[in-house]
Amino acid sequence: MIPLLGLFLFWSFRSRGRKLETLVGAALAPKLSEEFSRGKAVLRALFILCFFAFGILAAARPQWGTRLETVHRRGVDIMVALDTSYSMNTEDVAPNRLMKARGEIRKLIQRSEGDRIGLVTYSGNALLQCPLTLDHGAIDLFLDASEPGMLPEPGTSIASAIETATAAFLEKEKKYKVLVLFTDGEDLEGQVEAAVRKAKEAAVVIYAIGVGTPQGMPIPIRDSKGDVVEYRKDLEGRVVISRLDERSLAGVAAETGGRYFRATTSESEIEALYNDISGLEKKDLESRLFQNYEDQFQYPLAVALLFLFAELWIGERRKPGESWLRTLRFGR
Repeated sequence: MIPLLGLFLFWSFRSRGRKLETLVGAALAPKLSEEFSRGKAVLRALFILCFFAFGILAAARPQWGTRLETVHRRGVDIMVALDTSYSMNTEDVAPNRLMKARGEIRKLIQRSEGDRIGLVTYSGNALLQCPLTLDHGAIDLFLDASEPGMLPEPGTSIASAIETATAAFLEKEKKYKVLVLFTDGEDLEGQVEAAVRKAKEAAVVIYAIGVGTPQGMPIPIRDSKGDVVEYRKDLEGRVVISRLDERSLAGVAAETGGRYFRATTSESEIEALYNDISGLEKKDLESRLFQNYEDQFQYPLAVALLFLFAELWIGERRKPGESWLRTLRFGR
């Protein structure tokens, strides 16, 4: 845009001269413009161009140099396991089970300021989406991408979630490890008891947040517009009613010394959950050295403002002494 602005200013100079000649004639135009300084006008135009050039550079937020920050934290390691099976589309809690679970996880992340958090998603199998990290913003990005059907194998395997989360912890540690399950509790694959035993041997404390209602509702199937077109059915063609299995979840949590909570509209269970976690022994998490580029926009911005003030200060008229001198010479 800067070259285009330069061409426009050049065209305006030429156009102004032609208009003056058209108005008063070619012979009289030079005498009427004696006090006009072409050099100052060109200089003002250059200052305007420089103002815009450095202003655009400042708006681009140039960065250089580094700033060192040492971060010291104490906390526990928390793995979050999110159920992404199709039953999490059930709308017995608003707006549906998955959206409710994602909201509760975000609230847990906000409360877990000094803790490392990781994320596992699961349906028929489990996948470690994000390893344990102090960068809680990364967890939020993975949560946004968590949708039913994101994993290729359908079904619900809580055992796979527990095994994957347990393997994500440091094996040598025998404390500071917490797994929080966000699920409706329906396990279609079995083998939960074996996975819970392995977690207990690894000193993982399991908490469970049940999302849904014991009465349950059908699982909707929506089209591309978001409208419900039908409900999921079993092999015999009957509509499937998905129900919250609180008994199984409570048993899993109790086996490892954890607790079970049901998701509510007030989300008070997250406060109770974190109060429990806060009572566990904490460890010194590794200090991290962050190197961040520092913003340096203030320098080109200052230069841009200097050019602006200079352009406003410089006029296009010649100095009075120079103008009177030319008049006297013309009279002689």
